[in-house]
Amino acid sequence: MLRARVKKLCAALESELTAEFSLVLTNDKEIRELNKKFRSKDKPTDVLSFPSNSTSYLGDLVISVDTATLQAKTYGCSLLDELTRLTIHGLLHLLGYEHEKVSSSTARKMRKKEELLVEQISR
Repeated sequence: MLRARVKKLCAALESELTAEFSLVLTNDKEIRELNKKFRSKDKPTDVLSFPSNSTSYLGDLVISVDTATLQAKTYGCSLLDELTRLTIHGLLHLLGYEHEKVSSSTARKMRKKEELLVEQISR
């Protein structure tokens, strides 16, 4: 079901999505190791985005299913909905959207785009 939503996401982002990307579903242990190695944060996180410098490959998304499961319970949504939201969030990062260390208007722009895509994809 997530694959079907990712296909819908790619179709919705057709004008911005000019290259392939990978999506890896993992656990908290593995994402914690990646977070520590690449972001110097020794804790698990929900999603990591690793942009590529290639024009033919956007980069890699890594999502912790463990953290997504906890967040789904917290937010009162299904695991599929949370995985969809995290995929959208990570993919927007690969496309150059940012919400950390930027102006509040830039962060709002990313959040608005994310909410619009969640609504489109989750139908």
